[in-house]
Amino acid sequence: MLRRQARLRREYLYRKSVEDKQKSIQAKKDQIKRSLEENIPIHGDLRKEALALQKRIDFEDKGPQRAAVIGGFSGGANTQSSQDDEYRYAGVEDPKIMITTSREPSARLKMFVKEIRLIFPNAQRMNRGGYEMSQLIHACRANEVTDFIVVHEHRGVPDALVICHLPYGPTASFTLSGVVMRHDIPDLGTMSEQYPHLVFHNFKTDLGKMTMSTLKYLFPVPKPDSKRVVTFANNDDYISFRQHTYRKSGKDIELTEVGPRFQMKLYEIKLGTLDALDAADTEWALRPYMNTAAKRRFLSLEDGWKEEQED
Repeated sequence: MLRRQARLRREYLYRKSVEDKQKSIQAKKDQIKRSLEENIPIHGDLRKEALALQKRIDFEDKGPQRAAVIGGFSGGANTQSSQDDEYRYAGVEDPKIMITTSREPSARLKMFVKEIRLIFPNAQRMNRGGYEMSQLIHACRANEVTDFIVVHEHRGVPDALVICHLPYGPTASFTLSGVVMRHDIPDLGTMSEQYPHLVFHNFKTDLGKMTMSTLKYLFPVPKPDSKRVVTFANNDDYISFRQHTYRKSGKDIELTEVGPRFQMKLYEIKLGTLDALDAADTEWALRPYMNTAAKRRFLSLEDGWKEEQED
């Protein structure tokens, strides 16, 4: 098993290195093509290889058009990046999710984890105990778990949610705020365990689409007659989570919120799993103390993500 994991990891790293090299060459060709079309001087760093790249441009075509797979940043209509591989077969089989907490969780965190388990179909809750993170990830890989979720707290208040996609990542980390649990609302009744329909609002950038993929593929494909709806609504990079059931009354539709409710804010994406985060590359990280941080919107406006890439 360990040898197989090492081989698959080497293959993944090789594909990623080849992809990075191809992206670098394609960026140079695009820059040369733009210079020729706009009749402006070619950048000095590209002049030595400009003729060779121009010949390659003349013999290239766009290739077959293919629907882009949400989940990666790079590539056009006919390319697919190594990050896309993690979600290539999403939807073919139902996800299998394992949920745990930090060590020595409080009573409120245990209640919140029970509610989180009911949100995600096919999810199981596990007591953390004294297990190391590497042991948990290894056990999840051996049992074909697709996503590993860790919920953290501060003085009994849930304040962080980490979603690790297996077997290789990525790992997305969110802060939690405004948590209202079902246990806090009297006489709320039971929660439906139907596969929910999903509503995503205002995820427009490449980073927003990757975040949407991370959340969307935690849920299996619902049946058309399902009466349960889960909403992720982005407003100023804060993702509001709401859960409703609905029923039709004539021409009217009555919505009933069943909870819990909370807000999520993405603060980091790592290209690795939780057992090796220190060695993993950082795909994106929130920098809230920069002078322009208050003006940027990374999930809903194109300008925010482009500015972050340039820094």
